[in-house]
This record gives sequence, C-alpha cells and structure tokens, in this order.
Amino acid sequence: MKTISTKTMQKNELLALLRKPAFDEITLGPGAAAKIKTVFGKELTAAEAVDTIVADVRNKGNAAVFYYTKAIDGVELNDQSLEVSAAEVTAAYQRSDAAIVADIRLAVENVRRFHAEQMPKSWLTYRSHGSMLGQNCIPLERVGTYVPGGTAAYPSSVIMNAVPAAVAGVKEIIMAVPPSKDGSVNPYVLIAAQEAGVTRIFKMGGAQAIAALAFGTETIPKVDKITGPGNIFVTLAKKAVYGYCDIDMLAGPSEILIVADSCADPRYVAADMLSQAEHDVLASSIVITDSPELAAAVESEVNRQLEKLTRKEIATAALGKNGLLIIAGDLEEAIELANVSAPEHLEILTADPFRWVPFIKNAGAIFLGPFSPEPLGDYFAGPNHVLPTGGTARFYSVLNVETFMKRTSLIAYTAEALQAVSGSVIRLAEAEGLQAHAEAIRIRGENTDVEN
Repeated sequence: MKTISTKTMQKNELLALLRKPAFDEITLGPGAAAKIKTVFGKELTAAEAVDTIVADVRNKGNAAVFYYTKAIDGVELNDQSLEVSAAEVTAAYQRSDAAIVADIRLAVENVRRFHAEQMPKSWLTYRSHGSMLGQNCIPLERVGTYVPGGTAAYPSSVIMNAVPAAVAGVKEIIMAVPPSKDGSVNPYVLIAAQEAGVTRIFKMGGAQAIAALAFGTETIPKVDKITGPGNIFVTLAKKAVYGYCDIDMLAGPSEILIVADSCADPRYVAADMLSQAEHDVLASSIVITDSPELAAAVESEVNRQLEKLTRKEIATAALGKNGLLIIAGDLEEAIELANVSAPEHLEILTADPFRWVPFIKNAGAIFLGPFSPEPLGDYFAGPNHVLPTGGTARFYSVLNVETFMKRTSLIAYTAEALQAVSGSVIRLAEAEGLQAHAEAIRIRGENTDVEN
C-alpha cells in the first residue's frame, strides 16, 4: 500500500494513480489463461474466448451451455438438472439456519421498501387547443439476473437484483447462478431467490449463461434485459449481447474511497478499506485525508487487522496493487480528487460529513459518518449495492426500479390542436426534404382554411 502526498506529486501523476483500469483492460491471470488454452486448444484473449462461447450458445443452445459448463466449471448438466426444482428450494429451507432465513427476509423487506419509493409515475397532461401529452412507464416483461456462484455464495446479490425488478412489476425474473462442483446451489441463494420473487433459476454461469439469457435456448427463455455482477468473462459477454437485449452496466472489480479528517477513527477506516480489499486481488481501496497523522495510524491498523483475516492473502495482494493513502492539502482537495476517481463506494468520515454531499458529483453510493460502513449497504440498509465501477459513476447510475422499466411517450391532438400547429410542422418537414411527412399533416387540414 502506497502513501503519497499531493504536495510532492505532479497532478498528472496523481490523476494517473486514481484512474482505475476499464473492465476490458484487466490482464488475465495465469490460471485463467491456461484454462482458455485447455478449453479452446489455443491461446485466446478473454474477448475472443467470450465471442466464441456466445456464438456457440446462440447457434447450439443447451448443448453449448452443457459443454462449456463441463469444460470450464467441471459440472455436468443435462436437460433435467439445468433448472432448479421446487424440491431443491424446499430442501434449502429445511437445511438452513432459521436466523439467517429471518435475516434474508428482513433484508428483502428493507430493499423492497426503499425501491418502492423510486417508482416512476405515468402521466397525461392537457395542453393548449385540446392536445394531450404524457408518459407511460411500463415494466419489462422478462429479465435475467446473474448471480456469481460456484465456490462462493451471494444471496445479497440475488436480493439487490431481483427485488427492484419485482417492485417494478416485471412478470418473469429468470436467475442464472453457477452451480457448485456437485451440481447444487447454495441454499441461502435459493432462499433469497424465493423470497425476492425470482420466477425460475438455472444452474449456469460465465459467458454461456449470459448468452443463454440473451438469445434463449430450448429450455431457457430469452430475456429483455440482463443485470448483475460477474467476472471479466461475464462482463465481456454482457457487452457482446448488448443490442440483442439490454444490460444494466459493464462492471469491474470492487472499490472503495474514503475521505477522512483527523476526527476519523483509524480502526474504522482500516476496517472499511479491508472490507473491499478482501473481495479479490483487483479490488481498490483508497483513503484521502488532510491529516498525515491519520494516514500513519490507518496504515498501522491495516497491518494489524490483516493478520486476523481469513482472506489475508487476497486482501494483501489487493492493497499492494491498488491500495493508496493520499495526504491532501485540505478536504476541498480531497473531495476534488474523489470526484476524479468516481468510486463505486464513497465514505465520508469527517466532522461534518453532510457538508460535503453537495460537492460530490461522481459516486455510486455515499456513506455518511462513522456508523454507516459500506457493508451496511451491501446487505441490509435498502439502497442497491449494484453500483458503477471503474470510474463509470461519471455516467452510470446505481441499479434501481427504473432499470427494469421503459418509458413510452403519449401524444393525443384534436383536430383543432393539430390545425393550430400544422403550418410549423409542414415547414419543418419540408426544410428537411421529407415531403411525405409534410403531406401527412397537410392532408388532415384539407377541409380547413386555417394554416398558421
């Protein structure tokens, strides 16, 4: 983990450090590269491998899904085992901790209540001369949500993707989750899906899952939109199928940026840095402070707390690659740098955190004060944890109810209303050389003498 001062660095050097690699600039590790060579018989880039998988699934359907699931994940599936059965969901409840099931239900309710506040309104307004204009907000018919799985289990990702879709009124929510080596799915993932309103669950992961959702197969229905986080192969697959269906965003590794002053508790700051660093070796953890003393204390705390982590190796590698302690001249400069970074998660641990909210322009989610740590948002608070990464908070929004809706314009003119504006429309159409456009207006006014 590096400690730097804005006073001793050129601005362009500092900005380069804050810039995070785009999702398609990530270099594959030796394990992933070796797997690609084994599966495809030659060296391919991640994008080339994904394009091959997507094309195969589009053309061969279930057979390609089964092939790549066995070749990549080591799990053998067939037409009978591909979809999670009702019996598997029932068994999940039977072998689960009742307290955790209750926690899942509480989290679902918190997320549901928050997202219910986001529901857009359809409207229709009368204008002059009898015209009416409005907007109709319509839920998508069928969406697909991708939930990482296999060796890990993320019921929180199920909740954050499925609940907003259910609140929006989506009729069918199709979930894809990679199975474990024995072909099972984590029971808490299944319970979260049941509680959140998922309609059907398929045991598949990676690029083949994204392609199956986008194009459909003999068994898997084609969806209108795909949401949810995943690794580089999932993200590249979402990019490849965009246009055949919609997607939420192109996500990269997890990240946190903490703006802190001398009032911040270094134990909290260190713990919050590590909460992201333990995700994976590409995760980013940055602290920007105007207090050199705090920076030193945070570094000491990070080293102390690292020793207790079960994922110490991953967190250490992430901090070594993407961990930064930046000493700024003042908090104004710290906020300016935070906006440049445009982090997925932004924590403000200062004496008056709300003071800085109006100045934050680029962040996926903002956590205010010492008792609003980032994991609270991951699991329980209510706002969504599917957030823009890699600096894309400059233009992407957090996943929300409107992610699962579309807007249709409503236009209704009376004869009088059309007559009042027909001259303007005709002249504009003719200025663009579109005679038929003009005639479509003119023909409706042939029985009147009024043309403005």
